[in-house]
Amino acid sequence: MSLHFPHAQPPAAGELIEVAPGVFWLRMPLPFQLDHINLWLLRDGKGWTIVDTGFPDDAVRQMWTQILEKLDGPVNRLIVTHFHPDHLGLATWLMEKTGAPLSMTTGEFLTAHVVWHEVGGHGARFMVEQFRQHGLDSEHLAKFEKRGSGYRKAVPALPEYYDRLKAGDSAVVDGKNWQILIGHGHSPEHMALYCAELGVLISGDMLLPRISTNISIFAATPRADALRWFLDSLDEMAREIPEETLVLPSHGLPFTGIQARVQALHSHHEERLRALEDSCEQAPQSAAGLLDVLFNRALDTHQTMFAMGEAIAHLNYLEQAGRLSCSIDADGVIRYSRLQH
Repeated sequence: MSLHFPHAQPPAAGELIEVAPGVFWLRMPLPFQLDHINLWLLRDGKGWTIVDTGFPDDAVRQMWTQILEKLDGPVNRLIVTHFHPDHLGLATWLMEKTGAPLSMTTGEFLTAHVVWHEVGGHGARFMVEQFRQHGLDSEHLAKFEKRGSGYRKAVPALPEYYDRLKAGDSAVVDGKNWQILIGHGHSPEHMALYCAELGVLISGDMLLPRISTNISIFAATPRADALRWFLDSLDEMAREIPEETLVLPSHGLPFTGIQARVQALHSHHEERLRALEDSCEQAPQSAAGLLDVLFNRALDTHQTMFAMGEAIAHLNYLEQAGRLSCSIDADGVIRYSRLQH
C-alpha cells in the first residue's frame, strides 16, 4: 500500500481548488519552518462554512479579506479543529468580520483560555520548571524565561463563546453529515471531520502525509502517555474510515491511503522509541540529554520547546510500557534507564 496524491500542486495564494464537490482548498503562509497551513471552505446552501483560520498576521488577514469578497454568499459557520495558533489564531477576527458563530470542542476552547492566561499549569513558568526537571541547561532555560510562552502573541484575541461539538456528533453542512472524530495526543480534544457521502476526511493535524505531528507533554500533565493516545486515535480512525477516503490534512498535500499512512507512523515512532531505549542502556539519561538521538540537527529556541515536549512524550511511553525505568538524581533531574529483562 502507498499514498496517492491527486493534486500535485497546492493552490496559489488567495486561490481556491475544489477537491471534492463543494469542498475547496486554500493555503495560507506560516512564519515558521513549517511554512503553510491548509484551510477548507465548504459550500453550505447559499453560504459557506470555514474550517480553521490561519495564523494572525497582516498578510493572512489581507488574503482572507480578498477571499471573503469573492464568495457568493455569507459565511454561516466557522469550525476550528484545535487550539493551536495557526488554527484558532484568526477565529475572533473572522467572527467579527463575518458574523459567523464558532464551533469547536470544549477541550480545545478551554485549553486555549488557560494557555492564553498562563494558569492551571500552562505557561512559561511551568514549562521552564518542567524542562529543568528533565535536564535542560541553564542557558536554554533562561531563553525560555525571557521568551515566555508566546501563545498570547500568536493569538491576539480569544473567542468568549462557542457552539460545542463532541465525539459522536455530526455537523450538517449543505445537507451532508460530517461526523466528528476526536483524536488525542497532539492536543486535548482535537476534532477531525469525516463525510462518508463525499468520501472526505478533514484530518487537521492528526494525520499528515509526510511528517508526524508534534506530540508533546505539558507541565500540567507530566505523566501523560500522549504518544500512546495519539497512536490509538490513529488506529481508531483507520478502522472507521475506508482506504479510498480523500484525506485533507492541515499541512502537506491531500492524499488517499489512510491505512498505509497510519502503519508508517507506527513504524516511525517505534524506530524512535527503540533508539531512545538503546541510548538508555549504559547509563541513565535525561530527556534533554537525548535530544540529539531524536533530532539530529541544530534546534533554535522554538524548535527546542517542541523537541523537549516530544522527547518527554516518548520517554513516558517507554516507562509506562515497562521498557524504561525512571529515577530522580541528586540534582532533581529525571533520568531514564533501560530495564533488563
